[in-house]
Amino acid sequence: MPVAVDCLLLDFDGVLVRHARHVRVRHLAASTRRSAAQVQAALFDSGLEQRHDAGLDSALYLQQLGTALGTPVSIAQWQDARIAASSPQDGVIERVERIARDLPIAILTNNGALMAQTIPRILPTLAEALSGRILCSGALGGRKPDPAVFVQAVTLLGTRAERTLFIDDLFVNVRGARQAGLQAETASDSRGIGKVFKRYGLA
Repeated sequence: MPVAVDCLLLDFDGVLVRHARHVRVRHLAASTRRSAAQVQAALFDSGLEQRHDAGLDSALYLQQLGTALGTPVSIAQWQDARIAASSPQDGVIERVERIARDLPIAILTNNGALMAQTIPRILPTLAEALSGRILCSGALGGRKPDPAVFVQAVTLLGTRAERTLFIDDLFVNVRGARQAGLQAETASDSRGIGKVFKRYGLA
C-alpha cells in the first residue's frame, strides 16, 4: 500500500510535454540563418547540449553555440526554439493542475539551467505552482537516474523522500528514484498519469 504523498515530483520531457528535437533544430536554424545540419552538429553532435545538461554555465553554453554557428545566439532565440519544440500534453497538464490545488508540485529534469526560466513559459497555467520548484540537472551538477540527484532534489524541496511521488516516462529514472527512497512510477500520458494518481489516492 503506497505511503501518503506530500509532494508530487514530475519529469518534464516525456511526461508534461513532448519534445520534438527536429522542430527545435529547424526553428533555431531559421532564427540564426544557418542550416539545420549546422545547428544539429553544433548543438547535439558536438556534445554541447549534454554538457549544458551536466552543468556547463549557460552563458558559456550560448557563447560556445554561437562560436560553432559563427553568429551570436541570444537567450530569446534559444528559448523560442525550445518553446516551439515543446508540446504540452493537455490531458496531463489538466490532471496536474487539479492536484496542484492541494499538493505541492515540482519538476526534476535532465536539462540545462536555462530550462528553469523557460518551463514557466511552456506551462503558464502551472507557473505559479512551480515557482522556485523547477530543478534542472544543469544546476544540480548531476543527472537522473543517479540516486544522489533525487536526494538533493527532496532536500532542496524540503520534503521527505518516502512521502514524495516521482513520475517519469523512463523506468531507469524511476528505479534511481526508488533507490533514493522516493515512491516512483512510470507514466507518459494522461491515462497513465490518471492510473498512478488513482493508485496513490490523488485522483
